[in-house]
Amino acid sequence: MTSMNHTSISHTIFILVGIPGLEEQHRWISIPFLISYLTTIIGNFLLIYIIITERTLHGPMYFFLSMLSAADLIFSTTTVPKSLSIFWFDDREISLGGCIIQVFFINAVYVMESGFLLVMAFDRYIAICYPLRYNMILTPLVTGKFGLAVLLRGFGTCFPLIFLISRLTFCRNNVLPHTSCEHIGVAKYACDDIHVNIWYGLFVLSVTIFLDIILIITSYGLILQAVFCIPSKDARHKALNTCGSHICVIVLFYVPGIFTVFSQRFGRHIPPHIHSLTINVAILAPPMLNPIIYGVKTKQIREKLVHLFFSK
Repeated sequence: MTSMNHTSISHTIFILVGIPGLEEQHRWISIPFLISYLTTIIGNFLLIYIIITERTLHGPMYFFLSMLSAADLIFSTTTVPKSLSIFWFDDREISLGGCIIQVFFINAVYVMESGFLLVMAFDRYIAICYPLRYNMILTPLVTGKFGLAVLLRGFGTCFPLIFLISRLTFCRNNVLPHTSCEHIGVAKYACDDIHVNIWYGLFVLSVTIFLDIILIITSYGLILQAVFCIPSKDARHKALNTCGSHICVIVLFYVPGIFTVFSQRFGRHIPPHIHSLTINVAILAPPMLNPIIYGVKTKQIREKLVHLFFSK
């Protein structure tokens, strides 16, 4: 599209391509999207229900897990229904306001999920390194404050994105080669200087995601140090087993997300459809697999599921 004078026009509608270059296969691509979304909805609602109804799961770790599941539900619902609408009905248009809302919720919920994984790592650190003081340290009041702090951090750090995008004038191409709106992916079509957007995005990543990763690695370093000081082999195995599901979720959450961030900023030679597919893997996989991982590896949850579906 020919560049226009940005003082006279600014796009208020964007066109989401879906998976660029694979438009003819959109109907087939929609199948894993739909399966993933249904699995996410059913799995996370079941997990929240089990945590609420099972009294043995009314502890800090499972309180944070239920909040993580709620965040997964919001994260998926912010993106997947629009993707399915593109695949099924060729509904590609999204307003600038809708795009900004999507950018805000994608970023805010992602930061919240990272925060919940961090406080869950802290919970495991206290449980293994200070088991006799666990209930004294992580009281219901302290647990609630941690949860509130994670929510406020997510909203507080990402709220400026609304104004950073709203201030821009979009007079270039309004066709986005994705299934959803991404902060820099939208901002790069502006005619204005977007250095503030770029630097603020990196700032948010640094003080949230990257800092969380460092603190999680530190927590598990201290946990491993404490575990290998336990003389009993069975006790060591039990301690490590309590962290297994959380470690799986951490890897599943951060690896696709980090790869997506770096490929967006530095992978100029990566084909657009690969960019789009990696973004969607980061969006679809963690919310779908988190409840499955915890359901398989957590005995209380597994037993409650069996009782729920197979008891007379």
